Amino acid sequence: EVQVVESGGGSVQAGGSLRLSCTATEYISCMAWFRQAPGKEREFVSSINSRNIPTYTAPVKGRFTISRDNAKKTLYLQMNSLKSEDTAMYYCAADRDHCYTSATRFPYWGQGTMVLVDS
Repeated sequence: EVQVVESGGGSVQAGGSLRLSCTATEYISCMAWFRQAPGKEREFVSSINSRNIPTYTAPVKGRFTISRDNAKKTLYLQMNSLKSEDTAMYYCAADRDHCYTSATRFPYWGQGTMVLVDS
């Protein structure tokens, strides 16, 4: 079974930057980031498919950049111009076959890494 492990979370001032990483135990075609703020449902942030085509949710477009290094089996999320509303637990998710934006469609999940943005 595929395992994914996130890293890179932390605390940052509003306007700052963080880079999240997610390393998988094997290459997997679709990798994605979701986030869950306290008291809210888990929401899609970004994904990247096997052709390196990214998808973003509207609130992060122009601020976040998803990328992957297939040789390292690692997914990245560069987060710039962070806002207080970006505060959440960020989860890496993976799927062998499809690249949906619904959390329920992803079978493989990491434990999450916390991002706290101070306003």
